[in-house]
Amino acid sequence: MRSTGPALPPQLRVGFVLARRFTLSAFANFVDVLRLAADEGDRSRPIRCSWRVLSPSPDPVISSCGIGVTPDEKLGDPARFDYIVVVGGLMDQIERLNPEHIAFLHRAAAAGVPLIGVCTGAFILHRAGLMAGYRCCVSWFHHQDFLEQFDGLRPVSDRIFVVDRDRLTCSGGASSAHLAAFLIERHIGKATAQKSLHIMIIDEAMAADDPQPGLPLELKTTDPLVRRAMLLVQQSLDAPPGVTRIAAQLGVSRRKLERHFTASLGLSPADAFMLVRLSQVKALLQRSDRTISQIAAETGFCDASHLIRVFRDRMGATPEAWRQVAASGA
Repeated sequence: MRSTGPALPPQLRVGFVLARRFTLSAFANFVDVLRLAADEGDRSRPIRCSWRVLSPSPDPVISSCGIGVTPDEKLGDPARFDYIVVVGGLMDQIERLNPEHIAFLHRAAAAGVPLIGVCTGAFILHRAGLMAGYRCCVSWFHHQDFLEQFDGLRPVSDRIFVVDRDRLTCSGGASSAHLAAFLIERHIGKATAQKSLHIMIIDEAMAADDPQPGLPLELKTTDPLVRRAMLLVQQSLDAPPGVTRIAAQLGVSRRKLERHFTASLGLSPADAFMLVRLSQVKALLQRSDRTISQIAAETGFCDASHLIRVFRDRMGATPEAWRQVAASGA
């Protein structure tokens, strides 16, 4: 009988630190990319990759949706991992990470183990004093929260993830799958990374400098009324409500809403709402092969002709011409 020889160690070893009320989807997306890359087929054996949830306590860590995850092992020596991933979640929990976790993260940094912040995990790393001098990816949704609560670090909210030397950060959700795929490609190979994403029904890996979906940076504001109005528009892009309806939903007069937009953005609400929709149009043009008619339907335009006319007036080119230029990398 032929000997198979000793088992080779995994090419990628990842330890997870879960904050209280962490975001389950961000954690699950990251782990599933590792799982699908770790073995052939769908057997999920940790051969090429391994992953462990670390905690000083055996008690389950409860996610923001109420589902608990039981740790695999104690914290121990961080040098046994290639990366330590901190998965954050609800904003009001970021100061409540166990002090033993914080000490473990400092030991990892001292040992040269790269640290990864997922979702508000970047906030936790910064609060622990481990992000000084590093760029940091933050969700557009939490951009203003970060500026208000954390001094000394400029967040990047227009990229899917950021790799800055031995600190890697992403905004959470689907972006955690793309960051995990980046690690798989770095340590195992591009084909393996693509396989994992394809099984998860993700068309292709996104690069670090691909833009986040969300508000254009020129529409960032500290005005809470304007921010709420923008979120309402984002939640109804396929049938965008008018300014009067948005004002009614927010319980203010149309005139008051217009005053707030003019003061905070120098734009009327209608112009700002159009920029939100055109930002989504550009994202769809750049990332998908949808037809102009399909994109028009998804972003609240009457038809393809309406979208083409508005896009050309605002962008100086037709949507299809803009797509070709974007695809060429110009």
